[in-house]
Amino acid sequence: MPYCMKSKITSPLLLFFFVFFFTTSSIAQEEEFTTDELFQKARIAAFDEDNYPKAIELTQLALEKSPSYADIRIFLGRLYTWTDKIDSARVAFERVLNENPGHEDGSLAYASLEYWNDNSEKALEILNTGIKTNPKSEELLLLKAKVQKDLQQYSEASNTLNQLLKINPKLTEARSLGESIRNVSARNQIGVDYEFVNFENRFDDPWHLASIDYSRSTKLGSIIGRLNYANRFSSNGTQLVIDAYPSISDTFYAYLSGGLSSSGSIFPDYRVGASLFANLPAAFEGEVGFRMLSFDEETWIYTASVGKYISNFWLNARTYLTPDEENVSHSYALNVRYYIAGADDYLSFGIGTGISPDDNTNNILYQDPYKLKSNNISVGYRMSVNSTNIFFINAELEDQEYAPDTRGNQISVGVGYFKRF
Repeated sequence: MPYCMKSKITSPLLLFFFVFFFTTSSIAQEEEFTTDELFQKARIAAFDEDNYPKAIELTQLALEKSPSYADIRIFLGRLYTWTDKIDSARVAFERVLNENPGHEDGSLAYASLEYWNDNSEKALEILNTGIKTNPKSEELLLLKAKVQKDLQQYSEASNTLNQLLKINPKLTEARSLGESIRNVSARNQIGVDYEFVNFENRFDDPWHLASIDYSRSTKLGSIIGRLNYANRFSSNGTQLVIDAYPSISDTFYAYLSGGLSSSGSIFPDYRVGASLFANLPAAFEGEVGFRMLSFDEETWIYTASVGKYISNFWLNARTYLTPDEENVSHSYALNVRYYIAGADDYLSFGIGTGISPDDNTNNILYQDPYKLKSNNISVGYRMSVNSTNIFFINAELEDQEYAPDTRGNQISVGVGYFKRF
C-alpha cells in the first residue's frame, strides 16, 4: 500500500519534470540558432508545415535576438494577418515603417492588410508614402491602382497604371486591370467617329456611318449614350443606343444595351444586349451574353469570348451563335492588340468569319434571307495624346458570299476621336 501511494505521487511529478526538461531543452536548442536560421525555420513551419503558431513562436525568438530586423518583423505581421490577428499585424507593420519610413515590402504588406479589410483610404496613404521612397516599385504601383479603383478614383487609377506600364510594358496584370477600369470608368467622355464603306459588286452606292457619344461614370459603373447616323441604300436613318457597364465586384462586371431606330431599313427597329464579364486569374477574361436585333422578326444571337494578356499582347477569341428552326449559324473572330505604350496606345489586327451584331456596319445584314457568308481581315491604330485625347483609325477588307455562288469585296475605313474630362 505505501508503494502504491508513492507511485501515485511520484508519477505526475516525474511527468512534469520530463516535460519541463524537454521543453526547456527545446527552447535552449532554438536559442542556439542564429537569427537567420530561426527565420528560415519559421518560414518552413509556415509554408511547408502550415503550422502558423510554431512559425510565430520562431519568429518572435528571432526578433528577441534582432529586434530591428525589418524582414522578420514584416513576416511576423504577415503571419498575424493570415491568422486574423489584425491589430497585432498593424503593430508589427507600423513599427517597421516607423523605423524604416517608406520601406517597400513593409508598405506593401501593411497596405495590403488595410485593402483586404476594406480600409482603402488608409491603404492609399501608406502606398503614397512607400512610392515616394520607391517610385519604380511595380508591386506598390499595381496595388495603388487596385486601391484607387476600389475608391472609384478611376482617372487616378488609369494614370497610375500608365506610370507602371512605362516602367514595365510587359506587365500583363496591369493591362488587364486597366481594361476593367476603362469599362467602368471615364467620368466624362465625348467622342465622334465616321466610317466609309465601299462595295465591289453588291451595292452601287457606298455607305456612310457616323456617331456621336457621351459617357458618364457613376457609382454603379459607366453609362454611354450614343446617336448613330447612317446613309444606306440612298436613304438616311438614325439610331439611339444606351450602353451601361455596371460594376458588380472586383471580379465581375456586366454590359447592358438597348437601342431604338427611326428606320428599320437602315438600322434594326430595336436592339437589346447583355453580357457578364469575369476578370480571371493569370490575366484571363471571360464573357457570356446575348444580343437581339428586331427587323420584321426578332433575331437572337448568343456570344461567348475569352481574352488573355501575354506580354505586350492582348488576344480575344469570340463566337456568335444564331439559332433558327433548322440549324445554328456560326461566326468567329480573333482580335489581337499590341500595346506600344499605355492602355490607349496600340496596334490592332483581326480576322474572322461571318458578321457581328455589335458591328453597325454589317449587322443590318442579319435580315438578309440568304445566310451571309464572309471572311474578313482588319487593322487599326489607336493613340493617346496627354492621356485625355484619343485618336483611332481602322480599315477592314471583307470577302462576302451574299448570294449562292456570288461573291464580292467590301472595304471600310473608319476614323474617330474622343476626349476624356
